[in-house]
Amino acid sequence: MRKATSRVLKPRPSETQPAEDRGANGIQVLARAGSILRALESHPNGLSLGQIAKSVNLARSTVQRIVAALMAEDLVTSTGPGQVRIGLGFLRIAASVGTSSADIIRPHLIGLGDEVGETVDLSVLSGGSAVFVDQVPGRHRLTALSAVGERFPLHCTANGKAILACFSPEESTELIEKSLTDHPDYPLANRKRLMDELNDIRRTHLAYDLEEHGTGISAIGTALLDHFGRPVAVSIPVPTQRFLENRDGFAERLIGFRRRVEGILSR
Repeated sequence: MRKATSRVLKPRPSETQPAEDRGANGIQVLARAGSILRALESHPNGLSLGQIAKSVNLARSTVQRIVAALMAEDLVTSTGPGQVRIGLGFLRIAASVGTSSADIIRPHLIGLGDEVGETVDLSVLSGGSAVFVDQVPGRHRLTALSAVGERFPLHCTANGKAILACFSPEESTELIEKSLTDHPDYPLANRKRLMDELNDIRRTHLAYDLEEHGTGISAIGTALLDHFGRPVAVSIPVPTQRFLENRDGFAERLIGFRRRVEGILSR
């Protein structure tokens, strides 16, 4: 005769785990998700799951689970089989960093756009990039437009250089390195010339991009500090021929804009 066996119901691990331990695991997951997002922030073109795992020192299976959760929230997005990059949800969050300043500046941004008739952009610093948080489109048939949330290099754009000039030479050097890492498609041609240019920008409050970031488009920009001491930059990108014809006028109106907004942000 077979001997009867009894079954013992064991509570699940989550039922026996103290609440504080379960909370600690939740914090650990958040910390790991944060490290994955930071790794992706430095690689705007994306990374494979294996590259992320190596970068953050986690098992690939762990990275895969966390990335799946982040994708569900639109914080990361797929760029191919097993390859992901920062998603639009994360870019919208990054863009919201400048929301309070953007709300204050917006009416003056519209006024500047009316004055110059060209596209006017507002951007903030994020890692090694200038992230667009607002834009007033130009009235011309041929205009330069970029999507809100788009990331631009610091070292070769008018808004990026204006932001760099808000920092000390030592701090701007560190930011230039971040910019070069985040935007490898835009190598730095001459470091000394850029540092000299930043000194000029600190004096004149005007930065220029003469087709450094893209053929056929030039831009002028300025940056100032908001209530929290964070740099915000305003730039006017224009097709190069029209830019050169109106360069002095753009500079005059941008400086006037800067004086008006600087007084408001300093209150």
